[in-house]
Amino acid sequence: MLAKVHSCAVLGLDGQIIDVEIDKGGGMSNFVMVGLPDAAVQESKVRMRAAIRNSGLRFPMGNYTVNLAPADLPKRGPAYDLPIAVGVLAATDQVPLDSLEESSFIGELALDGALRHVNGILPMADFARRQGFRRLYVPEVDAAEAALIDGIEIIPVDHLTHLVNHLSGVAPIPPQPRIRAEHHSEIRYPVDLADVKGQEHVKRALEVAAAGGPQHARIVVANAENV
Repeated sequence: MLAKVHSCAVLGLDGQIIDVEIDKGGGMSNFVMVGLPDAAVQESKVRMRAAIRNSGLRFPMGNYTVNLAPADLPKRGPAYDLPIAVGVLAATDQVPLDSLEESSFIGELALDGALRHVNGILPMADFARRQGFRRLYVPEVDAAEAALIDGIEIIPVDHLTHLVNHLSGVAPIPPQPRIRAEHHSEIRYPVDLADVKGQEHVKRALEVAAAGGPQHARIVVANAENV
């Protein structure tokens, strides 16, 4: 059976949709992963198999092929643990395929099925929203950060078992509430970068410098002076 799960990657400051395709066939037990995975992604099959079994779920014997698309883009880090596990569960009829529609999954799995923090949640959440996804499943510890992005529902996941119950409709997980800093709306500035026409690279450098703090600002300014 074939299952397809969506995930995200961070390339610099930008995002990229990663399609995780899992095909389960018969025959001898085997697990092959393609699509330029690095060592951390290759090790995902070990974490994912242990997490599924320790969560009281099934990992049936068979020939599994996992394709991470686009195939020519290197895949790095453990954030693909969760989408690969969800794909395996969907390919083995433990999760309904229609529950995966318009959703993206990000997260590292512990061997007991718990979800761990991953880096780059904010840009990945923003990119998922811009790509039209309705909801994003992330580790519970990262949910508050992801919820800073409007226009996409953030589902906090603390354990693989709870996610399966949610996707199966047994015990839905409430979306992460959003914290709105209303006092920011009272701040008024005499000028705004939106009023500057053109100069996109300069404005981008200023935004990066402001987000990174004083030390980062000095580096950006120094590099700009050398251009």
